[in-house]
Amino acid sequence: MRYLVVLLLGLVTGVAIALAILFYNPFTAQISLSPLAVSDSQQISLRYSAVAEDSIIITNSGDSSRLQPNPVKVLQLWEAPISNTDVLVTLLHDSRNKSVGIGVKFSSRSERTRLLNGKALVDSAWYIYLPGKGSMLIEQSENHWAFLRDVIIPARWNSGNKWRGNWQGIITDGPGALGTARVYGGSGIYSGLNSEAIETHTAKAYSTDVGPVAMEGRLTIDLSVEVDDETSADASIY
Repeated sequence: MRYLVVLLLGLVTGVAIALAILFYNPFTAQISLSPLAVSDSQQISLRYSAVAEDSIIITNSGDSSRLQPNPVKVLQLWEAPISNTDVLVTLLHDSRNKSVGIGVKFSSRSERTRLLNGKALVDSAWYIYLPGKGSMLIEQSENHWAFLRDVIIPARWNSGNKWRGNWQGIITDGPGALGTARVYGGSGIYSGLNSEAIETHTAKAYSTDVGPVAMEGRLTIDLSVEVDDETSADASIY
């Protein structure tokens, strides 16, 4: 019996140490400074609400552990090849909170996820359309480990299944060499654009039942080529 107790204590201690290393590993620290913060290039900032009810459309497999589809009767992605995919259609706003366009985002869980290495990865693509200006595509890999550790897990441990606070973090984790997303111009004044972007999330309230309650996303896009509004009239915008 004594040996059994010692064995159990050893297992509990080992699990506790493993969890402590996982949660407080300095090598999994969140990136606090965006590589674009020191860029001298022209940039645009696009904001959107990450709350499901504020979206035009959000759909997935309908799994209870994920954001619930909105509107309720939207078709769900329950087929096996796309069951791990989320689709978001949302309004995009500028820094003055003026609606300037529409964003369509496709996100899928990545097979490269390694939680022990602080990598909760998602592969995503944004299609951005700004009427009167043009369109662009953003390809990125996202790391949601910091959000999972600091927001989702504390919400699940909370007796009310809720979290409140002030969390902000960069979720972009590549595929650019500096951890930035890739931007490809599609039409209009962005035609020929080949640049980079960063996506950040700011959360103030989260519920395990409905997901983000008060949360905003922001796309910061670096324009590596000069965009001249005076010439936009001659550009093909569609």
